[in-house]
Formats: sequence, C-alpha cells, structure tokens
Amino acid sequence: MTLAFELEALKRLADPEAVFTSARTWSEYVGVVSDKPTYVVTNFTRKNRIRQDFFSGPRGKEESLRNVKRQFDTDRHVFIGTSDEDAAVADEVDWEYLPVEQAAEAAEWELGDPEETRKEREADDDRDDWP
Repeated sequence: MTLAFELEALKRLADPEAVFTSARTWSEYVGVVSDKPTYVVTNFTRKNRIRQDFFSGPRGKEESLRNVKRQFDTDRHVFIGTSDEDAAVADEVDWEYLPVEQAAEAAEWELGDPEETRKEREADDDRDDWP
C-alpha cells in the first residue's frame, strides 16, 4: 500500500513520528502531500523526525497524488485527510480516502497536538550530566 497524509491531517496527530513508524510496518511507501509551500512541509517533517518516501514539493495535492500513483505501483493508494475537499481530490485521482479521525481509530494513533508531544520528547532528551 502507498499511504499519503495531507499535512493538516499530520498536524492533528499527537505523535506524527510514531504514526509514520507504525504505518511503515504495513505500508510500502508513506509520504506527505499539501498545497502549502515545500518549506512548510519540510519544516514540519524535520521537526517531527519524519522520513517520508515522497512529498508534494511545489505541486498541489491533486497533481502530487497523480504523480505518486504513477511512481509507486502498489495494490492500494490511501489518502488520509481532514476535509471534504481532500475527499474530493482523492476521488478525482482514484485514491481511497480516510478522514484522519477514522484512520487514527483504526490504527490506534492518538489525536492531539504534535508540538506538545515534540516538546515533551525533547525535554526527555535533556541530559543531567551535561555541564
């Protein structure tokens, strides 16, 4: 399976890094698509330690999903999004669509604020023995 997350869907998940790690166990390719500029996606994925197999780059969601489907030949292509617009785009390019809430429930991912999770993780990384 090829799994694409809309950037706003990732922002609704408490731990996007853990979500990607989980998704990699049952997906061949996992990435992010968005209408936002490339640097916005790159900043979010870098901050949250997400290694993606593909991203939308300067293209919009529809063109990105078409390109990904051509490049990654898998039995299923699933797009996780947040809106009716995302569902319409998925339908237009012949991808399965799942709202992030439904995907999170099925995969047992926690919804929440990734910024808070990242800050907590970074606080746990503090070293007491560092001068």
